[in-house]
Amino acid sequence: MMGFFAGAMLGFFGMLVGVPIFLGLCRVLGLYTTVEERTCRVYVLLGKVVAVLDEPGLHLLWAKIGWKAFLVNWMGRCLVLDLRLDQQYLRSQAVNSEEGAPMGIGIWYEMIISDPLKYLFENADPRGSLAANVSNATVRCLSNMKLAAMLESRHVMSRTVRAEVTPMSHAYGYQLGSVYIRKVHFRDIGMIRQIEEKVVNRLRQVTSAIRQDGANQVSIITSTAERQAAIAFAKAAALRPQIVGAALQRVAQDPPIAEAMFEILELQRLQEGTAKVTLIPEGQKSDLLAQLLVAAPAQSR
Repeated sequence: MMGFFAGAMLGFFGMLVGVPIFLGLCRVLGLYTTVEERTCRVYVLLGKVVAVLDEPGLHLLWAKIGWKAFLVNWMGRCLVLDLRLDQQYLRSQAVNSEEGAPMGIGIWYEMIISDPLKYLFENADPRGSLAANVSNATVRCLSNMKLAAMLESRHVMSRTVRAEVTPMSHAYGYQLGSVYIRKVHFRDIGMIRQIEEKVVNRLRQVTSAIRQDGANQVSIITSTAERQAAIAFAKAAALRPQIVGAALQRVAQDPPIAEAMFEILELQRLQEGTAKVTLIPEGQKSDLLAQLLVAAPAQSR
């Protein structure tokens, strides 16, 4: 049993160390290679392309390029390209509107390597060349547009630039994806300041107009309410004598009630007045006492 376990352990560690070493030697000798997802391997031997592998998975080089597979890793080279979607943003491309306003356009675009051989061997800087073409197409196609259209129709401008650059991008091994105008702005600081001042002044004018309109509406409402109130008070003042006269006419039909009412009104007027009134008791009421009180000086009373 001990011999069995010892052999198993030796076999396990031998496989753990030996298999990676064996597979590495096979790759060095060019027997096989693995291509990862969204990558491409280009094998060059003695200045010539002998294989282009862009399908992910395991590939047997000797089955594809024959005896060259044993020399390509020693005398040649393997170029690995990234085929994933890439993006780039070009800031403030200088254009002029039809009115002569200096504008800046920020353009964002996507690209993907569609032809590895053109990408590698037909241009020293394909990414820079594509960016230059996008910039030139932006300036050439979007200059002399009306300022209003340049500020509003970004989708149309994006499609115009894409249609212009797509045929040229294939020459560099690229396939152009989405193109989008992300930003349109003024480049002249003085013009920006003037626009800001005009906007501020316009906002002040609109604010003043709103305030004046509100004040006018309030004045109209106030004057209408005052006029209606004056009409109502005038109608009330005109109806008051009629109402009072009708009430007095009904009271005058009963003489005791009329006499009592007029006495009460007379007493009320006396109380409201500023004159001094001397009351004589009922038991001492005589003409002599009244004459004496009237003839007495004001200080003694």
